[in-house]
Amino acid sequence: MRITIIGAGFSGNVLATELARLAPVGTDLCLVGNTDGFGRGVAYGEARPEHLLNVRARDMGATADQPGEFARWLNLTRRAEESFLPRLVYGEYLYSRLQQAAQVSLAGFNQVQQEAVAVEREGDAFRVTLADGADFLTDRVVLAVGTLPPQRLQGVGPRLLVDPGYIAWPWQKNLRGEDALSRVPQDARVLVVGTGLTMADTVVTLIRRGHQGPITALSRHGLLPRPHLVEPGAPIALPPAVLHALNSADVRQLLRALRSLAPIVPDWRALVDALRPYTQDYWKRLPDAQRARFLRHLRPYWDVVRHRLAPSLHEELEQLRHDGRLSIRAGRVLRARRGEEAVEVVIRERGQSHSTAEQYDVLLRATGLDTDVERTAHPLIGQLRDAGLISAERHALGLRATAQFEVLDRNGQPVRGLYCLGPLLRGQLWEIIAVPELRVAAQQLAQQLLRSPSASQRVLREPLIRAPSRR
Repeated sequence: MRITIIGAGFSGNVLATELARLAPVGTDLCLVGNTDGFGRGVAYGEARPEHLLNVRARDMGATADQPGEFARWLNLTRRAEESFLPRLVYGEYLYSRLQQAAQVSLAGFNQVQQEAVAVEREGDAFRVTLADGADFLTDRVVLAVGTLPPQRLQGVGPRLLVDPGYIAWPWQKNLRGEDALSRVPQDARVLVVGTGLTMADTVVTLIRRGHQGPITALSRHGLLPRPHLVEPGAPIALPPAVLHALNSADVRQLLRALRSLAPIVPDWRALVDALRPYTQDYWKRLPDAQRARFLRHLRPYWDVVRHRLAPSLHEELEQLRHDGRLSIRAGRVLRARRGEEAVEVVIRERGQSHSTAEQYDVLLRATGLDTDVERTAHPLIGQLRDAGLISAERHALGLRATAQFEVLDRNGQPVRGLYCLGPLLRGQLWEIIAVPELRVAAQQLAQQLLRSPSASQRVLREPLIRAPSRR
């Protein structure tokens, strides 16, 4: 049996490593991903030294039953285990454990550093086509592509889209390997759309490179992620009132229970963390109308307390705000176009009926996660969507899938042998973008893949890569 994992970031890496350890002789594993960040992903492979993990090192082990593995790999002291380390270091840890698993695996392990651009049904199997035109057959496919590329920012005019004054993704590299931020002049007036974790990384990188110009960060609510405590607080157990509210499948009832508890807990972070083990089951039970209510009214507030900043990074951002170098605003861009001397932007601030026209030298999109399958420009996801092999979740939270990670086609039927892992499962699980939940899901999916009935062995008799035809 051949199992192909498309996407070599965190999700694909951890699943491939788990399969390499468990798969018996006669299994053929294939991990497909772009050369840049292979085995590490964008978050950890294309980060810069100043980009920090937003979780303490002690909890970042990539194996569900060994959460302290990362700290042991670095041989950290007890105090250092509580620190927030550079993401580049974590990328090296992920790559190292992948290569180690590949060396000792009983299964065949193939690492294909190419972009997969199409997956098509061929009998009981799938044919995977790569960017260079080569293709191969496989029995099972796992989509572990991570989040989708950012979409066009609403209101941006066509001239600005191709102008150096607009940066659609701060870490996009040119042919010389330079990221987009390297072309931002040090005195430029920068407008960043987004005030979350991506904005924080973007701002700290600009500052490290000597940026002196004013930076404005804009989002609908103008909320900055909250910080972790320097010293971790003690965990708490949820009282019966909150547990009852979690079973109610009613967002308003849960919110009331949490508000009544918040004033008496030592720190609000402990309350948010105590919800983690219950979040996926709670989301599964929520009726669609309740999910929509949460997304419409509460999601921004949840995100800033759930996805927190390393204390040192939060302190740096606050100092920049105090010094007047960084401004956080609530509002939205109505229009942005390339003017004769600057990028001309029309902004309407939150709660205001009138708009203002402003000028910046650079407009930068830093809105973070994108899981909108219906509107994405991702080549593979677009091909699968148009072919009807996958279908979009109704709230733009990825694609539809079964509880066993098998994707649903446009008719709502499971596509046998086609699975998904990672952020594109947010519609089913919500809490599936962080290490603790992803490593558990990877372990579950690995076991599911290996106990599924074996497919036709004709796949293994075909060469892994069939060279493209030349015309």
